[in-house]
Amino acid sequence: MEKIIGREKEMAEVRKCYGSNRSEFVIVYGRRRIGKTFLVNSMFAGKYDFYFTGMHKVEAERQLRKFAVTLQEYGKWPFPPELNDWFDAFRALQTLLSAKPRKRRKLVFIDEMPWIDTEGSDFVAALEDFWNGWAAQRDDICLIACGSATAWMTDHLVENQGGLHNRITSKIYLRPFCLAECEQYLRSHSCLWDRYQILQCYMYMGGVPFYLSLLDYQKSIAQNVDQLFFHAGGMLSKEFDELYGALFQGADSYIQLVRLLAERQDGMTRQELLDRTGIQGRRLTTMLANLESSDFIIGYSRFGSKKKGIIYRLKDFYTLFYLRFIEGVRTQSEPYWVFKVNRAEVLSWQGFSFELICLTHLNQIKQRLGLTAIQTYASSWRSSKTADSTGTQIDLLIDRADRMINLCEAKFSTQPYTITREYADKLRMRMAIFNQETKNRRPLLPTMITTYGVLPSVNSGIVQAEVTMDHLFAPTV
Repeated sequence: MEKIIGREKEMAEVRKCYGSNRSEFVIVYGRRRIGKTFLVNSMFAGKYDFYFTGMHKVEAERQLRKFAVTLQEYGKWPFPPELNDWFDAFRALQTLLSAKPRKRRKLVFIDEMPWIDTEGSDFVAALEDFWNGWAAQRDDICLIACGSATAWMTDHLVENQGGLHNRITSKIYLRPFCLAECEQYLRSHSCLWDRYQILQCYMYMGGVPFYLSLLDYQKSIAQNVDQLFFHAGGMLSKEFDELYGALFQGADSYIQLVRLLAERQDGMTRQELLDRTGIQGRRLTTMLANLESSDFIIGYSRFGSKKKGIIYRLKDFYTLFYLRFIEGVRTQSEPYWVFKVNRAEVLSWQGFSFELICLTHLNQIKQRLGLTAIQTYASSWRSSKTADSTGTQIDLLIDRADRMINLCEAKFSTQPYTITREYADKLRMRMAIFNQETKNRRPLLPTMITTYGVLPSVNSGIVQAEVTMDHLFAPTV
């Protein structure tokens, strides 16, 4: 099996649970294509006492038939058991596991558990009965539940207020790869792209391991985009149609939200989304929480307001790329992106995507600035003055416990960035407006985050700190 990249903490936690002296109920969750099943199978392939995968949009009767056949295979029974409901199913599983040697650890893996819980199936109630009434009373059961529908995993397992309340013994959430992990993955496959190219690749598909596995490393980034996104039958050309439907009930409402967020590069507040969508307040709050917990959006505060005025910004790179450039484009038989990639609209979009990469690699930025041991608070800021026709805004402010503030500017370019006189004046004006409106008296430290650094010049002295592309590739400490 292919070597797993990263995930050291997650694997250590799974090993600890498997080796414990009590029964363990472990959940592994995270968005679609993130590598949950791969993680578990990499550690335990061939060691399962029972392994079942739920089926998407399949009624309970067919799920139960498959469960019965799987029990027959693992138990080497002459016939599959008759299962009328999920209570019967878990009693049969109990029978299967009870026949195993008492002193040996029993490993049960139920993959895509949310798909099993069809309407009216009583699956969760049966799972509660199995765990509380039998498995938790023993010391030899390790149950691993896995699912892509993060909202279901959270509502029914992590925050269950019924029979499974506080019964989960370990929660393992898999996030997309950071840049360092992407580089490690690509290097392990003998990919020779430099970091600038990897950065561009991240803009198209983020740190989703499955997407990275589809790349042809003998071709350029642009050629891969053509092949995966724009050619007939491209593996990622239809991914959007399946992505949200597989994760969320009422997917159309979620897609409505992400479409709105894709329109506003600087993000939107909850009130702005409420006004635009008409989705009821409590429902909107739940949907935003589900999208954020599934790594599709990021919520961060405005400067000076840690609790109110949260700005939500779409951060799923595949979704952003799809909605901006793929949707509505007919499949191509000839190179398409190869000829489009250097156009002004794409270069502008890459600059926005680089800003988003910076927001999602805040730990690496703080590490470079020597702030890992200092309490910090990250926020954004928009001018509230209607007279400010320039639309002054700052995407990233790092407010520090040592009473200084890093004002961060992100610039994506193919060479060291040149600070012109006009840009330096614009930055000074932005700082002045910020200080005036917020009544800030603390020192502002202009901080440039660039691909290849800032070119020394008569105007570069305004920059107090620098972060380069290489620093964004640093492993998280």
